[in-house]
Amino acid sequence: MKVFCILSDERAFRLKSPDMFSVVMKRLGIKGRYVPFAVKPEDIGQAIQSIRILNIAGANITVPYKEKVIPFLDVLSEGANIIGAVNTIVCDGDILKGYNTNAIGFMDALSEADFDVEGKTALVFGTGGAAKSVVFILNWLRTDSIVVAGRRKEKALEIVDRFSGDAMPIFDLPDRPFPANIVVNATSVSSTDESPELAAVVEKLEIPECELVLDLNYGHTQNFWQDMAKARNIRFVDGLSTLAFQARRTFALWTGTQVPPEEFLKALDEDL
Repeated sequence: MKVFCILSDERAFRLKSPDMFSVVMKRLGIKGRYVPFAVKPEDIGQAIQSIRILNIAGANITVPYKEKVIPFLDVLSEGANIIGAVNTIVCDGDILKGYNTNAIGFMDALSEADFDVEGKTALVFGTGGAAKSVVFILNWLRTDSIVVAGRRKEKALEIVDRFSGDAMPIFDLPDRPFPANIVVNATSVSSTDESPELAAVVEKLEIPECELVLDLNYGHTQNFWQDMAKARNIRFVDGLSTLAFQARRTFALWTGTQVPPEEFLKALDEDL
């Protein structure tokens, strides 16, 4: 019996990952369990150490710890080191190695949506680990112009200095039409009750050239990103496809088994 887990804060128990991975393991005949753990910020180092102690076979890391776990890992993959964020931990004996499958999952989701970002302009909301993965891939795919909007401009500047692009405080976005062919929400916020201030900013966005709004979150009954896209007749994609594609990459790292992304998408459909 193998045990896998995901580490987050209190949001751990609202995630789709445990059910999704459990369905896929059952289909493949793998005897395993995937469990969520809610960890306090001050305990994240001890939680990582517990992966060794409890012989957990692999772990996912999500908000708000994708960057904070790095000092407690033994090795980083090249991609995780470049991006500066980890969402997957592979256990090799006592060695914990951090990987980033968020970036490739986002790229696969763009491909599934048949959206080519080369030569286009992007507006990315967020400055955490997810935003780093998104901006890395947008640069990799030769996006012509990227603006990173964050609550604090200095955090947005850290990302564009690491890769490329322009930084802007979220609440300083102009009232005039903004040139963006794709808008990506890489914050953890999608509903008005989570942040009325951000919802108000998004509602007023003027993006006449936008072709796609992609929200990395999922499972919100009320989603102001989706509402904004619908009001402007822009195609909207939520984070379920990104989740499925990055899960496929994670599962291969953990088990050496290549599973078609359709299996993870079907598992999500069953859970929904």
